[in-house]
Amino acid sequence: MDAQKSIEALRNGEQVSWPENINTLEFAQSLDSNKDLPSFRNEFIIPTKAQLKRKTLKDDAQTAAAASGPEDEAIYFCGNSLGLQPKAVSEYMAAYLKTWGSIGVGGHFTELEDSPLTPYQDMAADCARKSADIVGASPEEIVIMNTLTVNLHLMMAAFYKPSGKKTKIMCEWRPFPSDWYAIESQIEHHGLNPKDNMVLVKPDDGYTMTTSNIISLIDQHASELALILLPGIQYYSGQLLDIPTITAHAHSLGLLIGWDLAHAAGNVELRLHDWDVDFACWCNYKYINCGAGGMAGAFVNSKHGNNDANTGLKGWYGGDKSVRFLMDNKFVPTPGAQGFQLSNPSVVDLTVLSASLSVFEKTSMRDLRSKSLLLTGYAERLLAGIAERTQADGEYAFQIITPTDPLQRGTQLSVLLKEGLLEPVSEALEGNGIICDKRKPGCIRVAPVPLYNTFSDVWRFMQVLEKAVKPQVGQSEETGSVEARL
Repeated sequence: MDAQKSIEALRNGEQVSWPENINTLEFAQSLDSNKDLPSFRNEFIIPTKAQLKRKTLKDDAQTAAAASGPEDEAIYFCGNSLGLQPKAVSEYMAAYLKTWGSIGVGGHFTELEDSPLTPYQDMAADCARKSADIVGASPEEIVIMNTLTVNLHLMMAAFYKPSGKKTKIMCEWRPFPSDWYAIESQIEHHGLNPKDNMVLVKPDDGYTMTTSNIISLIDQHASELALILLPGIQYYSGQLLDIPTITAHAHSLGLLIGWDLAHAAGNVELRLHDWDVDFACWCNYKYINCGAGGMAGAFVNSKHGNNDANTGLKGWYGGDKSVRFLMDNKFVPTPGAQGFQLSNPSVVDLTVLSASLSVFEKTSMRDLRSKSLLLTGYAERLLAGIAERTQADGEYAFQIITPTDPLQRGTQLSVLLKEGLLEPVSEALEGNGIICDKRKPGCIRVAPVPLYNTFSDVWRFMQVLEKAVKPQVGQSEETGSVEARL
């Protein structure tokens, strides 16, 4: 199989012709050994099956022996929830602790020759620089601060300015709950009723929101909208929205639009500046691998100037470094997105983020996306085969609710299981050292991450899944049936 030609086809939104031996470990291993497909698995700590079963952090000889080969490693398809730990984190954290212990407050200003870290006061800007390729922006348009929902509040404080008839925010019908709460509370903060001031984008066919429907809804409510806030990738279905087209249409009507990129940053190629996005927010602990609850990022388009012009919320660390220590209470914002900072950022969080971004500096989002297209396409094809082999009398064990078009998804495939299958399937996966996200009542979100997952991981996952669903078909009390999309 020509991997590069297949990737080119997927980049054009076309389907791939897979070989007859697609359902063999040998084929998966042949793709894993392809030097044209970047692999940074050795940059990450891969949990072992034995470690997943432990109730202690203590490493012992038995656990070490259990990691003798790939078959003893866990299969981790949960990077859409929490990315794995880069090995560099230990080195970077050791450098931070040594700096703090040896020079104390001097760590804010002292550049140490043998440290991978910049001085504390420069670390957020350094992480912004390292994030530029990931989100497609200049470093001055990026700020590393807080966590995702806090940043959404800060951006809405600056960009949501209801006035006259233009009071409404357009958002998706069922966003991640935290987004809903943030939007709802921002509307309430202005003394308005959320029920009357939220325009909801609903799926066209159960799970997919089409670009044409979104544009139509924008046209319909343009005279009432103060802001549009949509997800780059919908967290449940895994659908990737057409960010440039929707953004351009909003701007043609004089509307501001922001994007929640929690499931897009580090997953798909982004060009926030070129697409003229007004603002965006993302977390860094999913595909960017900076640890649970790690520091998030935000983008503010350079055309919006600085925080004085946008009258957003202000804080000490949003002030320019040249005047930050004058203590004269005269706010002079740092130019660009970094003027939206409030407080001294956590150096511990920035240290871990800096370590995780060091892996991205060894590759490009284009190369990662290329591998991701093939990896997820391979997973989709194997899932389709399982659906056919395990169906009974036209009754399928699951359906894939993520779009089949590779240009309308990232790495994630959301598999909606037949009623009653979630728990037995989850038990089978966990019992075989496979970690993926599950959402009740019946969805598993499978995310093979190109940085550290392999085609062999995908193949092994499928062997377990097929055995888990095959005996269950026709045994559920559910009378309806679902169709597997092939």
